[in-house]
Amino acid sequence: MFRKMRRKKQELSKEESINILINEPRGVLALTGDYNYPYPIPMSHVYVDGKLYFHGAKTGHKNDAVKNNPKASYCVVTNGILNDDGWSYKFKSVIIFGEIKILNDSEEKIDKLTYLGNKFFPSHDYTVDEIKRLLDKTEVYELTIKHITGKYVEEK
Repeated sequence: MFRKMRRKKQELSKEESINILINEPRGVLALTGDYNYPYPIPMSHVYVDGKLYFHGAKTGHKNDAVKNNPKASYCVVTNGILNDDGWSYKFKSVIIFGEIKILNDSEEKIDKLTYLGNKFFPSHDYTVDEIKRLLDKTEVYELTIKHITGKYVEEK
């Protein structure tokens, strides 16, 4: 169903791709938006048990897009390393295809928000406080990975 990578020599292992998802904080979530236009959104994510999790508001373009079409893609790009030529970079990227849904169970939402908060906030106590304060206003999105590819790029 999914295309094989054309430049096989540049393909990263699944383990290295997952490591990038674990360690990089952000990517771009692509959904089908209004009138079937692509809707890419910069997002913070957390990788837990083979899935990606995001948070957001309970209303808006992203929420509507998820409800209208569960198919999604997510792309993460590392910062890269500047080459000796002073203008080109070496970097790695990961692209995911999958299906996204909104979590409804409060305990599951709190669990995944705790992972998200602990990745980004300065302390676990801060995470707990923010979840208590914002849980009723927050949606949690779960992206089930159907296909993943990683790639090493050296610009020239």
